[in-house]
Amino acid sequence: MKTVLMVAEKPSLAQSIAKILSRGNMSSRKGLNGACSVHEYTGSFIGQSARFKMTSVCGHVMTLDFIGKYNNWDKVDPAELFSKAPTEKKEANPKLNMVKFLQVEGRGCDYIVLWLDCDKEGENICFEVLDAAVPVMNKPRVSERTVYRAKFSSITDTDICNAMNHLGEPNHNEALSVDARQELDLRIGCAFTRFQTKYFQGKYGNLDSSLISFGPCQTPTLGFCVERHDKIQSFKSETYWVLQAKVNHEKESCLTLEWDRVRVFDREIAQMFLNITKVAKEAKVESVNKKEKAKQRPLALNTVEMLRVASAALGMGPQHAMQIAERLYTQGYISYPRTETTHYPENFDLKGSLRQQANNPYWAETVKALLSEGINRPRKGHDAGDHPPITPMRAASETELGGDGWRLYEYITRHFIATVSADCKYLQTTIAFSIGPERFTCIGKMVISAGFTEIMPWQSIPPEESLPSCERGDAFSINEVKLLEKQTNPPDYLTEAELITLMEKHGIGTDASIPVHINNICQRNYVTVESGRRLKPTNLGIVLVHGYYKIDAELVLPTIRSAVEKQLNLIALGKANYHQVLEHTLDIFKRKFHYFVDSIAGMDELMEVSFSPLAATGKPLSRCGKCHRFMKYIQAKPSRLHCSHCDETYSLPQNGTIKLYKELRCPLDDFELVLWSSGSRGKSYPLCPYCYNHPPFRDMKKGMGCNECTHPTCQHSLNMLGIGQCVECENGVLVLDPTSGPKWKMACNKCNVIVHFFENAHKVRVSAETCESCDAALVDVDFNKAKSPLPGNETQHSGCVFCDPVFQDLVELKHAAMKHPMHRGGQGKRQGRGRGKGRRPGGRPNPKRPKDKMAALAAYFV
Repeated sequence: MKTVLMVAEKPSLAQSIAKILSRGNMSSRKGLNGACSVHEYTGSFIGQSARFKMTSVCGHVMTLDFIGKYNNWDKVDPAELFSKAPTEKKEANPKLNMVKFLQVEGRGCDYIVLWLDCDKEGENICFEVLDAAVPVMNKPRVSERTVYRAKFSSITDTDICNAMNHLGEPNHNEALSVDARQELDLRIGCAFTRFQTKYFQGKYGNLDSSLISFGPCQTPTLGFCVERHDKIQSFKSETYWVLQAKVNHEKESCLTLEWDRVRVFDREIAQMFLNITKVAKEAKVESVNKKEKAKQRPLALNTVEMLRVASAALGMGPQHAMQIAERLYTQGYISYPRTETTHYPENFDLKGSLRQQANNPYWAETVKALLSEGINRPRKGHDAGDHPPITPMRAASETELGGDGWRLYEYITRHFIATVSADCKYLQTTIAFSIGPERFTCIGKMVISAGFTEIMPWQSIPPEESLPSCERGDAFSINEVKLLEKQTNPPDYLTEAELITLMEKHGIGTDASIPVHINNICQRNYVTVESGRRLKPTNLGIVLVHGYYKIDAELVLPTIRSAVEKQLNLIALGKANYHQVLEHTLDIFKRKFHYFVDSIAGMDELMEVSFSPLAATGKPLSRCGKCHRFMKYIQAKPSRLHCSHCDETYSLPQNGTIKLYKELRCPLDDFELVLWSSGSRGKSYPLCPYCYNHPPFRDMKKGMGCNECTHPTCQHSLNMLGIGQCVECENGVLVLDPTSGPKWKMACNKCNVIVHFFENAHKVRVSAETCESCDAALVDVDFNKAKSPLPGNETQHSGCVFCDPVFQDLVELKHAAMKHPMHRGGQGKRQGRGRGKGRRPGGRPNPKRPKDKMAALAAYFV
């Protein structure tokens, strides 16, 4: 019997597809990585019985990055990133062991069916899966086809079974276009980002952004926001005057007339028109025009329109809305949410989708009426050739989806029902009046047929008072004619919905990446989201864009990125050469980069006006080991220490608090130590600012604190405070936190495992002796007599945290961020991984992973 491996993009999708294809008759098991399940069943494949294995990945299997040494910002010139720096594909999430998982499941398989999302990114993931699985699959016979691609747009029985019966091939050109985009964004983005981050963070202290990033799509997106800001700032308000008349006919209610001249900007002229009209004693009807009009039903829903409405009407950010839409899709409630198409194919089962909604109390009546009277064919929209428009695929209730999930689903459903409803028809009556020589108009609308506005009431014609019946020549009495003084107003800041429209119009990003680019400029502190989801640029965002305009406007204008997107689309269509597009585009940006570097003083002049130099920023904290003067602690992102006398800046750990550590000094360089802490429930450790940035030993890396320092005798080092190998991760050591008493704890110096022990102990010290069973360092504990939990009211005890039965009940694993089934207890006794091989500096052996206590501690994860 042949074996068929099938791979979907997410675990939940794999389960849903397998359930449909197996008709529920399947067995499931966890894969070796713990994140993906494998669903197995038997069936028929290309005319023969076969065993199916359905599993998934978790998004991209691989990611593109520079090889090791080119990731060092300090040793690599950013200009080298355009061509010299080699790139490599690395596992996107090494903890998932996705490549190994695919190899294990692929071994012994004869065919592979790819159920990845049907867009360009999905095609790219197809080939990542193939690269991992195909080499270990059974060798095919000559000319035998073994790779198949399933094309589907929704998780419904019909769509999935149809996809299985019409398998195609993965599209290599579309995958290449994604590879090209990834490499362009990596090389261009990293080069500009590294240069401007190092340049400006080395000069200014209050930028309040950990990264001064540049992106070929991100920067033009920011440019739109700053362009609107500049219009607001340069706007000069003007005064204008409007003539307003109020008239009535017999006993009818009063009508307010609109002046045909609209407005004038000269007060004296406005006063002249007022005087002329005041002479008239009545308003004369010049014409009455009645015309039946229609408000068109909406086009079918695509991604960009969904994101616009989610932001403007539902108050959801684009990225949040996209995440909810993807969840609704994987659960089978809606069709694929990434599509540029607004046109339904002729064979789309509109009535079938509509019938699904016939029992929902919110729109059941409307749906039943459409099904009985006949639906209207949706308007002819744009067919991008990707997926059908976003459509509800099965019924749902508010209790099922809850909160934002229901709100987005409700909008998608109402929009779909509106597309197959009739247009809204109304009668528009326009009455033209003359008051003396001046003309005025009054317009009224009366709904004839509500059409689609029944299901989309926010689109309905606003109820207005009906106009009185009259004919040409009728006279209305004048109640009032007055002059209104008004001011022109500046435009408001861009809303997310308006920004999405601009990005789509200028070809910046794709329907899938637009939310990411908007989220990036928010995360980088380039814009803030104000009320009404309006995007207001920060000082940093404004200065960057003005600087780009000053040096090279094409870096921020949408034109060059739009041209690149067109080239990438040509690669996807097989009409452009991947290598030529890549080489040509990189050459353009390399030249721009060199010019940018040479002209950076132009942007720096703008920075000087808005931001403070490092020397004038921050508060004195700790002493420099070189000049023994106080260095200033700059709290704004990225937090760092700056010595103005030596003109040196030292980076620090982020996302925590920094304070002076007892005025103690590093024995190597005489710098005062500082203490980093993530809070009372988290980790804390001391560090030397100089060693943290300039590792003193070969086996240390930049960014290591005292809890990883391999100094043989320093009282703060790993050698003096390390206790035993981490119970959870591969390479970590549990290190005593000497500042944690009386709630003592030891924390892993690699992962987020924290072990609490010996609460209320007076002193806890790491002994020079080691445990005979597991090689962990012994711990000396002193308790106050009144609070001692030791047997026989003893106040002192020395023993192994992992093996000593006296300590058994005094140790508690409190927190671990990594919950990985592969690393749980019971692996047996292994040689530890300390700083040296076999023995740690200073002669103490590396701790082995204690097998019995480790299993007990690991039980806390379950």
